[in-house]
Amino acid sequence: MSEPGATSPKTAEEPVSAKDKLVDGLYGLGWGGVKLLPEPVAAGLGRLIADRVWKRRGKSVLRLESNLARVVPDASQARLAALSKAGMRSYMRYWMESFRLPTWKPERIAADVRIRDGHRITEALASGQGVVLALPHMGNWDLAGVWVTSHLGHPFTTVAERLKPETLYDRFVAYRESLGMEVLPHTGGSAFGTLARRLRAGGLVCLVADRDLSASGVEVKFFGESARMPAGPAILAQQTGALLLPVTLWYDGPKVMSGRVHPPVDVPGTGTRSEKTSEMTQALADAFASGIAEHPEDWHMLQRLWLADLETRPEGQE
Repeated sequence: MSEPGATSPKTAEEPVSAKDKLVDGLYGLGWGGVKLLPEPVAAGLGRLIADRVWKRRGKSVLRLESNLARVVPDASQARLAALSKAGMRSYMRYWMESFRLPTWKPERIAADVRIRDGHRITEALASGQGVVLALPHMGNWDLAGVWVTSHLGHPFTTVAERLKPETLYDRFVAYRESLGMEVLPHTGGSAFGTLARRLRAGGLVCLVADRDLSASGVEVKFFGESARMPAGPAILAQQTGALLLPVTLWYDGPKVMSGRVHPPVDVPGTGTRSEKTSEMTQALADAFASGIAEHPEDWHMLQRLWLADLETRPEGQE
């Protein structure tokens, strides 16, 4: 599962800036300090931070609001503002939960995470078939991963992009490995082969798959406009025979996170590999859109996504 704000890997010679050290220190403080707070205090802190960030109307908040305008095209400015405020609270809830997640017991995961149609995962794995779970940036994808490892009792493999600074990337890898995930680096060229081997052996792979800015991204229609999404989930399903399942997540009250395992995306019977990949990725986009439209405030897309926005951005800007 990837993270927003990923960058290319830092070389050994590249110095670590003061800003990078500050970012890494703040995340370290979050993991070390937030989990020690009483839960109501941590939740309140998350809402306070979210509201202050939202009130400042910075680039991330304005981008979230712009993205939500595509999801809810008939919304008034007041409705969009309310959605973006709820969206920032949802996003900060993700972080507060993630900082505290290593302390959660399996009983709590079982009680507070409610996934509809999870049988689609368990039945495929029981039959020996590999499974690819593809998710958008909704709800808390790390919490969903812990539900898989603790409630379903099944390990899985995911991919993480390199974060800046490198020490922060190392923190994320260590954190996710502590939750029972196998984490592969996005760069280096070996991740795809490892994922394919895991799937051929009947394993489980989880990938966040609603944004791809690389040259290999597949163009799809998403809420009526062109965007690019990763080809990897569709290609893995084609090459390994794995079942490709879209999953959407949302918060359902102050404690519960709900989710849905959508019907499988089948490999088309005819067409070239490129044509099959395009058709399957479009089916993923459609499943993501259905879940996002129902719970737009829980879609944490604070970056440019649609091609129209990417074409108009200033050079060098996210």
